[in-house]
This record gives sequence, C-alpha cells and structure tokens, in this order.
Amino acid sequence: MTVSGQEITDYVERVRAALADLPPAVREELTEDLPEHLAEVAAEDGGSLVERLGEPEAYAAELRAAAGAGERSAGRLGLEQRFGAVAGRVRVRLSGLDTRLGPLLGYASASEFLRLLRPAWWVLRGYLAASLLGAMTGAPLAVVPRVGSSAMAGLVLLVGCVLASIWLGRRAGELRRWPRLLLRAGTLVLVVFALAALVQVDERARWHGDYGYDPISVRNPYDEVQDVYVYDSEGRLVENARLFDQNGTPIRLGWPSCTDPALPDVNPVQRGYPYCPEQAPFRPRPPAQVPVPPGTAPTTAAPSATATPTGAAPTPTVSAPTPTGGAPGPTVTAPAGPTAPAPVPTS
Repeated sequence: MTVSGQEITDYVERVRAALADLPPAVREELTEDLPEHLAEVAAEDGGSLVERLGEPEAYAAELRAAAGAGERSAGRLGLEQRFGAVAGRVRVRLSGLDTRLGPLLGYASASEFLRLLRPAWWVLRGYLAASLLGAMTGAPLAVVPRVGSSAMAGLVLLVGCVLASIWLGRRAGELRRWPRLLLRAGTLVLVVFALAALVQVDERARWHGDYGYDPISVRNPYDEVQDVYVYDSEGRLVENARLFDQNGTPIRLGWPSCTDPALPDVNPVQRGYPYCPEQAPFRPRPPAQVPVPPGTAPTTAAPSATATPTGAAPTPTVSAPTPTGGAPGPTVTAPAGPTAPAPVPTS
C-alpha cells in the first residue's frame, strides 16, 4: 500500500493538534523533522502510517514524554477531545462519500482519482494566480494574462506562476503549519477569483449572443470633462445653455473650476453652461484686413459727385404740352437739377 503525501500531511496536523497546549517554540521543535520522518516510513512497505506508528494522538504523547513536557491539561484536553470527536465524525462521513463516489469514476475512491489530477491543478493554480495579479494591474481578463497592456509581460508572469505553483505542490507536505495555512488561504482566494471570472465571462458571452457584439471595456471619456462649451452655426459661444437627454432629464457634466462673483449663492450645478466662459477654447476671429504695400498712403473713398443732398426733394420730370391744331412739338425732359421752364412752341 502506497502512502500519499496527503496522508502524511493529515498525520502531521493531528500530531500538532495533540501538542497544541505546548508553547509554540517547543511544539515546532518536536515536529520540525516529522514530515521527513513520515516520508521515510511511508517509503517502506507494510501498511498505512496509523498501522505502523499508531494513532497521531498516541504518537504525540510519545513525543511529549520524550521531551519531558508533562501531561496535557484537563481543561484543554476536554476541549480538544470534543473538537477531535466532531472532526472525526466529519472525516468518517467524507470517507464514506469518497468511497461511494470512487466507483463512478472507475477508481476505488474519489480521492485516488483526484490525486491523479494534482499536476493539472498545480498548472491551473499558477494560471489563476497570474490572471489575478494581472487583474490587479488593471488589465482586463484574457486568455493570456496581461500586465497592464503588455502581453509579453503577462506571458512571463504566467510561466513564473505556473513553475512556482508546481514547486509548491511537490513540497506541500514538507511545509510547516503557518506556511501550509497561508498556502491554503491563497488557494481559497484563487478559487473565489475563478468563480467570479466565470460569472464575468458568462455575462460577456450572453451579451455577445443577445446583441451580436462583444462590448469593449474602455475608460469613460466624460469622466474628465470639467466644462461644456456650446457654439452656434456661426461659431458664436452660447452662454447659459442647458443639456437634456431624449427623456427630458438634465445632463450634468463636470464641475466648475472657477467661481462667478455675480452668483455667489447659486449652486454651481444649477448654472448653465459654460461654467467659465472666459476659458472658452475657441474665440471669434477679428475681421480680416487687406495688407497695404510699404510706402503707400492709405486711400480714402471720395464722396460721390451725384449724391443727393440730405432733405432735397427728388427732381421731377417735365414734359411739354402739345399745342392744339399745330404740329406736335418735341418732348423735352429736364436734366437733373433746378426745374427749367418749358419751351414755348412757335406757330
């Protein structure tokens, strides 16, 4: 029968629990070389660790007696006995479940099948660690973890995390109590992160299926807006403008970086845009001026010679009457200026 590393770890934990009433320094000294000793015993054929060394509590009593640490206190013994009884009942139920699930997987127990998957878990644990570290730098979730916006740095991080996870997995049975507890706590954090990542990936997949595209996570460009400037079609700045959406809800962007002395008691968010007109990015251009060549005096437009004086009456047009019985006389039109008398026709 082959003794697994998990059995060694469980045996060491039970021995340390039986020595929990001792000072930490004494307990660590007694169990410092225990994992290596158990590994040597496990390498020999002849049954499980309990069959060879006895129950962990009995082995702990032998260590206590060899170190001259004395008997366990009655109060602590009772508490640990109750805790051990509860842990024993849970262990028995898990063992029964392990045995029942084993045949469904084609093995004597489910734990035997799971032990074969430990190398795969070590690789997955390294991948999850790299993804978590990449997400902490602000990078979105991706197949290859990223560090910020760098895929190459993410690839290097992934390789390093996978190698570190494999190294820890092969030496988990040799770790002492606190490093082992930290490793388990880190594993729990990675499992929670994996579940959250699965939920996010599922939401993105459903969004892609419902709307036909995959949303891209980008920073909102309106987060950095401080003021809004509205211009009409002639390029003139419109002041006291207000923005509304299609439902009539006011749109509020930014916050004034200046104060209006004329409105000291008015809430800035109740003012119209722009908050700071003097900081407008565009100004009306001055009228264009025709350049004058050097040495040329500016010309002044002369007044029109035919200008009509202000208040002068328009000059009427006078036509001469035609005499009765005679030849028609010529029609004379008076020129502009004073009114001239009509000519008298000759008979």
